[in-house]
Amino acid sequence: MGSRTRGMCVVLGLAVVAGTLPVLAIEGLLRGTEVMNGSARGTALVMLLVALPVLFAGMRAAERSVRGHAVAIGALAYLTYNAMLLVYATPFNVLFLVSVATLGLAFWTLVSALLDPLPLFEPGPDMPVRMIAGFMLVVVTLNALAWVGAVVPDLGEHPPAFLEGTGLTTNPIYVQDLAFWLPALAVVAVLLWRRTPAGGFLAGAGLVFWLLEAIGVAVDQVLGHAADPTSPVATLAGAWMFVVLAAVTVVPLLAWVRAAPAARTARDGSAVPRWRA
Repeated sequence: MGSRTRGMCVVLGLAVVAGTLPVLAIEGLLRGTEVMNGSARGTALVMLLVALPVLFAGMRAAERSVRGHAVAIGALAYLTYNAMLLVYATPFNVLFLVSVATLGLAFWTLVSALLDPLPLFEPGPDMPVRMIAGFMLVVVTLNALAWVGAVVPDLGEHPPAFLEGTGLTTNPIYVQDLAFWLPALAVVAVLLWRRTPAGGFLAGAGLVFWLLEAIGVAVDQVLGHAADPTSPVATLAGAWMFVVLAAVTVVPLLAWVRAAPAARTARDGSAVPRWRA
């Protein structure tokens, strides 16, 4: 990762600390429903104690490691995704500008990281390309069907049933998943299936993102349920589902890690190209 991106990561880290510690430490700061406040605390907890250390560990390793570079980009994607939720799924409060700054920094740091020279590599014969790409396409498809299946029956309804108990006017998870993240990961899966260098590298980053997200949702389901055990918005069954999803995601991620080149050079020892889709 370039010096510009590393510097932006440090500033982003400060913003994440400033935006999540008060959520965790100050009672009454959040103004949503109890279940959503609990979920927000879960999101803040994972951003601070899991995603941020993963980002800095990946950033530290990125100069010499393809895997480290992928981990850092996956962590940046996770922070961008969840900073969006702190802005749009949390009622206006005193941390609004901090949350907006975190979202802006996370997004532009991710852009900066993707503009840096990337250690792309052609997947070798030891990488189970079809297993990894197939897993990604299955998750994208099932996720999209789940969201569309929740939305379509309530088109024209006010308020829609899927917003009951959230206090929200729309669901920012559905918006960003269907508009950005699921299409992006579907493209990455297709590029991997075709054994392109871009797919070889970005599949690892996508799997890291998904693993962090599964962990994050499991934690926010637990804390949301603890805040309001009567709400269907956050349940222990939902938490266990994402624990299982996290465990399943580890399988293709480990397969990618084992087959990806450890150092930032191609398998023949030559310099890795910046971009060859």
